[in-house]
Amino acid sequence: MESTHSASALASAAIGDLWDRVAGTQPAPEQWLVIATAVLAIAVVVPHPVWRLSRNAVTIAHEGGHGLIALLTGRSLEGIRLHSDTSGLTVSRGKPTGPGMILTAAAGYTAPSLLGLGGAWLLAADRVTLLLWVATALLLALLVMIRNAYGVLTVVLTGAAFLLVSWLADTEVQAGFAYAAVWFLLLGGVRPVFELQGKRRHGGAPDSDADQLSRLTHVPPTLWLLLFHAVAICSLIGGGRWLLDL
Repeated sequence: MESTHSASALASAAIGDLWDRVAGTQPAPEQWLVIATAVLAIAVVVPHPVWRLSRNAVTIAHEGGHGLIALLTGRSLEGIRLHSDTSGLTVSRGKPTGPGMILTAAAGYTAPSLLGLGGAWLLAADRVTLLLWVATALLLALLVMIRNAYGVLTVVLTGAAFLLVSWLADTEVQAGFAYAAVWFLLLGGVRPVFELQGKRRHGGAPDSDADQLSRLTHVPPTLWLLLFHAVAICSLIGGGRWLLDL
């Protein structure tokens, strides 16, 4: 009986330690680290050759946003595909019109920026490890719905990076990784909207999210693009202020 109580106490202590590690606060990083991670994020978002690779992470957030809102609005999520050209496809079943479909369509281009804003809020509260674990949990949930090999590979590699850093790295490395990831989402959420605007200006992307939303709401695609721009830029400004502790 005593050994049973001891094992139970050890298990409870281990769970308590894990919870304290995940939910507890970590020391705020030095300002130079925050600025350095912002510069790093710019370096993987602005140059086109690097962006062609790093944009895969934005696509994960984009399609994950579609999928999450589809589920939250009561739609049936059939699956998500991520492609090597950084495009993606989320298929859900439900009413083809109405608020659920509109919110699902609007979630893609806004998801990276809003995720970045939420991450900046957690980092401003010194919850570095919690952010890493939440990101890992979201990626694991997304993995269940991936329906192609390339998508599985990209999500597994991204999730593994978050998991390994959160579990094995020291506090400073965790902070650097978390700040770099959040800066990347905030900055990486801005560029795809400009890319979509450029494609539409030259007659491309006739079935983009903005065009689908226009057909659903009879609101011009340009206004939906303005909404995407507003969310991305406001998230970057607000999240940047939190990260820089202004």
